[in-house]
Amino acid sequence: MGSIVLVARLVLADVRRHRAQAVMLLLAVTVATATLALGLSLRGATDALYAQTRAATAGPDVVALSGDTGPAVTSALTSLAEDPEVVGHHGPYRIVYANLTARGSVTSAVVVHGFAERLGALNRPLVTSGQWVRPGGTVLERGFATALDVGVGDRVSIAGQSYPVVGIAVTAATSVYPGAAQVGPGGGPTDYTGLAWMTRSDARALAGSHDLPVTLAMDLKLRDPATADAFAEAHRSTEARVNEHSWQFKAEQDARILKDSQPILVVGSWLLSFLAVIGVAALAAGRAIEQTRRAGLLKAVGAGPGLIATVLLTEYLALALLGDALGLLIARLAVPVIASPTASRIGDVPGPDAATVITATVLAVVVAVLSTLRPTLRAMRTATVTALSATVRQPRHRPWLTALSALLPTPLLLGLRLTARRPGRAVLQACSTATTLVGLIALLAQHAQPERGYGLNGSFVLPNLRGEHDRRLLLAVTVLLIVLALVNTVTFTWTTAVEARANMAIARALGATPGQVSAGLSTAQLLPTLAGVLIGLPLSAGVVAIFSAPNAVDPPTSWIVTAVLATLLVTAALTALPARLAARRPVAQTLSAEAT
Repeated sequence: MGSIVLVARLVLADVRRHRAQAVMLLLAVTVATATLALGLSLRGATDALYAQTRAATAGPDVVALSGDTGPAVTSALTSLAEDPEVVGHHGPYRIVYANLTARGSVTSAVVVHGFAERLGALNRPLVTSGQWVRPGGTVLERGFATALDVGVGDRVSIAGQSYPVVGIAVTAATSVYPGAAQVGPGGGPTDYTGLAWMTRSDARALAGSHDLPVTLAMDLKLRDPATADAFAEAHRSTEARVNEHSWQFKAEQDARILKDSQPILVVGSWLLSFLAVIGVAALAAGRAIEQTRRAGLLKAVGAGPGLIATVLLTEYLALALLGDALGLLIARLAVPVIASPTASRIGDVPGPDAATVITATVLAVVVAVLSTLRPTLRAMRTATVTALSATVRQPRHRPWLTALSALLPTPLLLGLRLTARRPGRAVLQACSTATTLVGLIALLAQHAQPERGYGLNGSFVLPNLRGEHDRRLLLAVTVLLIVLALVNTVTFTWTTAVEARANMAIARALGATPGQVSAGLSTAQLLPTLAGVLIGLPLSAGVVAIFSAPNAVDPPTSWIVTAVLATLLVTAALTALPARLAARRPVAQTLSAEAT
């Protein structure tokens, strides 16, 4: 118990002394775990929403639809209701294909279901606002109404005839908006379509007065709902063109609206985790000398290797686990918004499941361990006397570097020497830039794709829910990548400035001005950034090619050039302040501190 208290007190004391570093580590792990947990939770969330909507609306196990009408279709549908596996049915009911206009100018395809004014036991749409259908009025599906920005009391025009909206409802008998058509008069949906309900007589009158296409459908309840897929496959009819859609099929269709969301979040979490490892590794490297001295003090008072390793690693592990908890909390709060871009479903979205929690926690621990294991092992292996007198490691003398840098201007000379003396850190900085550029160019590629909204006759007046949702997610992931990259850049600059204080003081003593020293520190970050850009451009092209559709449009070259220039300019601006602060420290104070 005494050892646990000692470790806890040492860790808390160290966190208080390094609040900024603790916040940076916490931010990196939180962002990475939250993104990963969101990506892994999406499929389960859509399944849960469909299941809750199906339970609340007495959703059918199978919906039988035909692109035709007539005695043959009616007979085929009726025979399905007589199957021994069917224990209940609703219909046949009429589906009318028409156009709907709202707010005077917004036009969309719509299917009108003719229902009874008193609902039966199967397929009972749940009215979320207003009331159920009455003669002369219509009820709109909630996802469709939300896209139209229409509510109860508004009027819509269907096939040129005005109807008041008397209610808003949800159903599990069709896919989420805009997939209400299911089948069309030509054998399949040709337009993105919304759903409306009318009374049977109004639907019949609408179709007759405007000569609109009409099909028939029937809802079936099975003895064993789990066999819905097998039932649908066994009863497909080619003669009467009857198709059966199981509830499992509709749940899969719901998930299609998030088809690209999960890859965006999962791949984004990999990139964010990589940036987190880079950032935490930079923090650990900047504190390597301090940690070595700390290990020496613990050895001097009798601490063993196990206790030293525990003290040095516990701080990072504790912060990583706290970041993991925050990331999972953020994912729990954000899943309902991300998993339901349409208002067609109701219910509560469950949080990350046990597998997701374990995966995110493992990620947090891996980030902490990979970033700090090397400095910890080095501190443990250092002899006590050496550790107590540890100073910044002096770089090896390289004559070729001296000869080359002597020909360069002073800022470039200093920057090149700082970069060459710490090649590992330069590689990390280049990887950070390349990773960020991948996300940025992926976002530009997404925005370069033509808008394919929902509408009629080539007029896309309603936004594409799936496209807009994916754009927002990719934008959020890219912003997070940029934020972590900016934090990493500041960390690299400050760490380099701290470790190079003696060398920069000597340079100033030999005549370098504070401005030249500051420019040299900034150059030490710009050189790896430039290398990262050269690596990131072909890497970005490969990533975009893998995840893009075959007919995808490439982003304009001017966009990519702007992104590259912005990356270099932002890096220069971010490095200027810490470099300037480090360069203004008095030379005598720096040299005397290093001497002691």
